[in-house]
Amino acid sequence: MNASLAHADAVLRVVEGNAVVAADGDAGVIQRSWLRCYQDYQLDPASPGRMRVEASTALRQRREQHERYLRAARAGMEQLYRHVADLGYVLMLADADGVTLDFLGANGPESPLREGLVIGADWNEVHAGTNGIGTCVAERRTLTCHREDHFFAGNLDLSCTATPLFDPLGDLLGVLDVSAITTPEARESQHLARHLTALYGRMIEDANFVEHFSDCWIIKLNTIAALAEINTEIMLAFDGDGVIKGANSGARHHLRVLEQTVETDLTGNSLSAVFRTHPSDIWRMARGAAGSEKGTVDTWAGHRFHAAVRGPRRALQGGRTTAAPADVSALEALAGDDPQMRRVIEQARMLAPRPLNILVQGETGTGKEVLAHALHDASPRAEKPFVAVNCAAIPESLIESELFGYTPGTFTGARSKGMTGLIQRADGGTLFLDEIGDMPLPLQTRLLRVLSEGEVLPLGAEKPVPLSLTVVAASHRNLQQQIRSGDFREDLYYRLCGATLQLPPLRERRDLDFLIDVLLRKEARSLGVDADITTQALEVLERQSWPGNIRQLRNVLRYALSMADSQPIAVAHLPEELLGGAQVLPAAPSAAASETLSGGSGATESAPEAERLLHTLRKHHWVVTEVARELDLCRATIYRRMKRHGIVPPTHYC
Repeated sequence: MNASLAHADAVLRVVEGNAVVAADGDAGVIQRSWLRCYQDYQLDPASPGRMRVEASTALRQRREQHERYLRAARAGMEQLYRHVADLGYVLMLADADGVTLDFLGANGPESPLREGLVIGADWNEVHAGTNGIGTCVAERRTLTCHREDHFFAGNLDLSCTATPLFDPLGDLLGVLDVSAITTPEARESQHLARHLTALYGRMIEDANFVEHFSDCWIIKLNTIAALAEINTEIMLAFDGDGVIKGANSGARHHLRVLEQTVETDLTGNSLSAVFRTHPSDIWRMARGAAGSEKGTVDTWAGHRFHAAVRGPRRALQGGRTTAAPADVSALEALAGDDPQMRRVIEQARMLAPRPLNILVQGETGTGKEVLAHALHDASPRAEKPFVAVNCAAIPESLIESELFGYTPGTFTGARSKGMTGLIQRADGGTLFLDEIGDMPLPLQTRLLRVLSEGEVLPLGAEKPVPLSLTVVAASHRNLQQQIRSGDFREDLYYRLCGATLQLPPLRERRDLDFLIDVLLRKEARSLGVDADITTQALEVLERQSWPGNIRQLRNVLRYALSMADSQPIAVAHLPEELLGGAQVLPAAPSAAASETLSGGSGATESAPEAERLLHTLRKHHWVVTEVARELDLCRATIYRRMKRHGIVPPTHYC
């Protein structure tokens, strides 16, 4: 029996069920392909298998359709060919239908396979049988189709290694194929070709990804710091709002959305749905800000990657390129799931890019200046000055000179060179006027003139100085009531409140646990201590009315961290005035919790969450930070679950 008939007989034994079909690996891939060819396409393995070649007009249309893909791939193909040319290989680039769009290599007239090794050759399995390109299109995985793996006996001299190329949205774009016309018998001879094909396939795919998303931000991740920028394993493209617009193959394989255990499309989710690292830290990387954690990000799945962020490159309308929305996520950091604050943040996000004066109202300590900073950071003025003026703190005798500045010799005791006023220092940026309701009426008149005319006249000066200024004003007072009483100018009020944002008091917010978690970590970092708190202490904080709002909460946490001295904050570490002399009793543990704490068998089958939580708490000696890290949850969630299940730590941990 000659080689062709022997091969056809071997194929038929498999497809007719007389041989064992491999379950996985290349053998399984090849035999699945044989079954498709025989059962679905009704091909005959003994047939010579005539190659189809696309007509010139149709081929030209295909190439035009994939112009960007071809441009990105050509450079990678040329580099790859330099590695394999001397080994007798040829390179083919095909589209998702299996039609070759590009070719590199020497295919002499003596080759019996020259009809298939040309641009326009159609290697689709439907008529070309099992082969590198066609089977790769069908299976969408890197594979080697070595000699007798081919369905048609006429292709037995070929050894083809192919890898799929996916477009930036995850759809099959095409195939990169490296083929040897004459090869040794051993399949192992193709290991180098397989490695290089997969490597350059990913490089071509990623080059196409970067080109496609050239108007987006791209975060590049690698497990090795030195390779984060130059040899990227994982890439995500995202817009100025931190919304993921695309993911390369590595990202789709290695990353998942928060709390999703099955494969979920990353596109359309926010960066915070993938990364535990706060989006503001990612934006700081984009802006090149220095920081101890610059260059690393943590996922919700518990993996750490070294990161590099590349800014948009494609010019937008008007010849401008997208600037870093310096810290859009600084707004997101202001709140958890409180509906009032989410509404304020959404309004602020829409207003920040506009040249609009904003009035922020709220009780003392609600975070008006923090919101003003976030508005500035999320605006096109982010790289310009942010100048804060507390109108209630500057003595009335000095406020005019402080705000407007003065020329040399204007008055006795003045600086010899004069002084640039705070308003002028904010030129091009943001002027934050805190407690604007306490500004004296005469100065209100001068401020109105500055805002109306876009220029400031320093004391003693003859010529005004032009300004480009955006004002964020804030007050805890009812300014409209002050207008009625004659203490505030109505025309200035309407000049300042191009938009009004109302911050709710802390007692009305539903995200107290979020704020405690954020502020606790921030204050702990500033003090150089560990951030942790017991359940009982957390319950005390949650029961307060907080008349001083966030400012009071921050001061309490700073005091408690100092008293705890790197131990978890307990009730005893809280300020006495907060406790009001009342004894704080721990909540009664649930039956599951009591049984576990007393050395019993743990939670019942009806409370698997409680059992797992208790087990993890005891494993980490009730250090909530470590528990949160193992369970991929934030500390606030751990405390909520402890409270829900009545889990109370042993007294020696309080």
